[in-house]
Amino acid sequence: MTEVAAFTLEQREESGAPLLRLSGSLSIACLGELPNALEALPGPVGAIDIGGIEHIDTIGAWLVYSLSQKWACEIRGADADAQRLIDAVKPSADAGPPPALHADKLSPAIRILDQIGGATMVALTTLGGLVGFLGAVMIASWSLIRHPSRFRWNAVIQRFEVVGVSALGIIGLMSFLIGIVIAQQGAVQLRAFGMEILTVNLVGRLTLRELGVLMTAIMVAGRSGSAFAAQIGMMKLTEEVDAMRTIGVSPMEALVMPRIMAAVVMMPLLGFYASVLAIIGGGFMCAISLEIPPVTFVQRLREVVPLHDLWIGLIKAPVFGLIIGMSGCYQGLLVKSNAEEVGLRTTAAVVQAIFMVIVLDAFFAVFFTWVGWT
Repeated sequence: MTEVAAFTLEQREESGAPLLRLSGSLSIACLGELPNALEALPGPVGAIDIGGIEHIDTIGAWLVYSLSQKWACEIRGADADAQRLIDAVKPSADAGPPPALHADKLSPAIRILDQIGGATMVALTTLGGLVGFLGAVMIASWSLIRHPSRFRWNAVIQRFEVVGVSALGIIGLMSFLIGIVIAQQGAVQLRAFGMEILTVNLVGRLTLRELGVLMTAIMVAGRSGSAFAAQIGMMKLTEEVDAMRTIGVSPMEALVMPRIMAAVVMMPLLGFYASVLAIIGGGFMCAISLEIPPVTFVQRLREVVPLHDLWIGLIKAPVFGLIIGMSGCYQGLLVKSNAEEVGLRTTAAVVQAIFMVIVLDAFFAVFFTWVGWT
């Protein structure tokens, strides 16, 4: 049976400092309260004798070494195995100082500036990456125009179904309810001025010009943009993208272009569909709350809504589709190490696409007002 570790102190006459003699087993199972007892020793020790140790493991070797460093004394009686373990637990001379367990405390002002600077660098890096990715998309598009046989029609048609047909239900319901909300809130505010009839103007112009395509873009970004990032990210994680490059298949042509083309082509159709459903919802609400007949509602729409409002929505839609497709594919191709990265990149794709869509929508609003399409 292995003897429990113990220690004795022997007074040495030649130096006056006591000799610490360890015995028993210096393994983790047999140490017991020995480390606490050794830490409680009051004075320095001249040497540590471990000749009476039956068994020692890494924990025991570290205990002996740390005591020798604490009292600046030598270790005696170590056999070959014990000396090997003691040498193994010694920190390397090239290791440098131990790392700090706590970060340096910064003042609130410095911390805020540091966070703003970090966010700015991330934004600039992402913007630069998107510009470079746009260049890669243009090169891949030109390559497909020059070699139409390499175009993957089956993949594009399948993405048409995923981006467009499968989204008709949720986009239609959302647009119909938005039309009802616009009509109801507009009627409440305009009733105070006796101008309830202008609710038709509000519903028609707002949905065709702005909300129809904008809300559709946000829905497509959350639904299809996230799917693009997750699908390509998992393919990158399982090294399928690298395998495609190995066998001579361009990931830009096989994965990115079908998704971007589906988003660009389907966005105008979905935007028009959403605008029509929103107008139907607004007309339904006007018929109920304002008692405006559907015929009168449609006639009023034709009078007050200019045709260029429809063209503004149709012009913005493919640009929004391009942004959504690029953001999803770009973030998916940035996945590198683990499954958590897929979730982070998917979230980044949705946030990035929605942010850029809103910024571009504001730019379009100013631009079309400047050219006279008011």
